[in-house]
Amino acid sequence: MPWMETISLLALLAGVCFWLDSFKARAVGMRAARDACVADELLLLDDTVALVSLRLQRDDDGRLRLRRVYQFEYSDTGDNRRQGDVTLLGDQLQLLHLAATPDRQRRPVDGRRLD
Repeated sequence: MPWMETISLLALLAGVCFWLDSFKARAVGMRAARDACVADELLLLDDTVALVSLRLQRDDDGRLRLRRVYQFEYSDTGDNRRQGDVTLLGDQLQLLHLAATPDRQRRPVDGRRLD
């Protein structure tokens, strides 16, 4: 097989792998947003998350992973729109953020407050 065809085939394979990984990560982000809204009795609007950031970052073991940040909108009254975001490192949930209100603060997955 000529080298140009090999490179094209490898690029196509890498693109398909990236697309499948992104699809899986989006599903994890969507599930996290939905679960957070249910837990806090909020309404997830548009039933979707949108990718706003994609970059490489090292995990705790020093391996490079894709860090994705997804935004979503929710309502606490039914008459307003608030923004939240979900941060994933690889396919692991790292941070879930809902817009600050007096009783709600930015917090990592384990529930500690970030100041």
